[in-house]
Amino acid sequence: MLQINAISKRYNSNQMVINKLSFSIEAGVVFGLLGPNGSGKSTTINCITGIYPVDEGDIIIDGYNIAQNPLDAKRKVGYVPDNSNMFLHLRGIEYLEFLQKIYRINDNHFRNIIQELAHKFEMVKALNDFIQNYSFGMRKKLFIIGSLLQSPKVWILDEPFNGLDPKAVFGLKTLMRSYCDKGNVVLFSTHLLDIAQQVCDRVGILNKGNLILNGDFEEIQNNLKTKDSLEKLFLELTNDEYNAFT
Repeated sequence: MLQINAISKRYNSNQMVINKLSFSIEAGVVFGLLGPNGSGKSTTINCITGIYPVDEGDIIIDGYNIAQNPLDAKRKVGYVPDNSNMFLHLRGIEYLEFLQKIYRINDNHFRNIIQELAHKFEMVKALNDFIQNYSFGMRKKLFIIGSLLQSPKVWILDEPFNGLDPKAVFGLKTLMRSYCDKGNVVLFSTHLLDIAQQVCDRVGILNKGNLILNGDFEEIQNNLKTKDSLEKLFLELTNDEYNAFT
């Protein structure tokens, strides 16, 4: 359902941020993209969502090449950005109605999604307030709701748990699992390795723009012949200075 085929991305013509990155995610899979700061996680997500064009390679979303059929591909994607300082002049409900018009969502579906998710994330009253008055966590909840309005086949979240209270974290983890169980794909980046180990069917670990591991946790443990936690594996694989802390 989501195919990343040897994509590369450079900044300023010579700074390689992603280097021939390839992986695929089948329907029904929660995929966690892990890596230290500067590893290329957000750049990868920005390429998949079409925010950044790739320099090489192809991105196929539910059968559509995003470079050749950008509108068709983007209609399949729901996206939650890490940056929540957007659309601050709108009320929450106005932002959602704006998305409704963009995606041409019928009123019944729109109302049903709003009712379900606004209650789940305790945002019913807040939707009538201005986004600029929201806390960081409330803005994140609003963008989560907005990302699901068009029922995307591929749901992409960049550091989605940052700023959320424990109840919202639990609700989001549950929602991610149930959304995949309906035959969709969830791709998210995170620094929270304990959550990744709880939620993910598969993980990919990026380091300096290269995918150094890709598989489920059991496969990774078997390949490396270790029973360590995901946290320790991550640190050993991505941190050159790890031994200084042990």
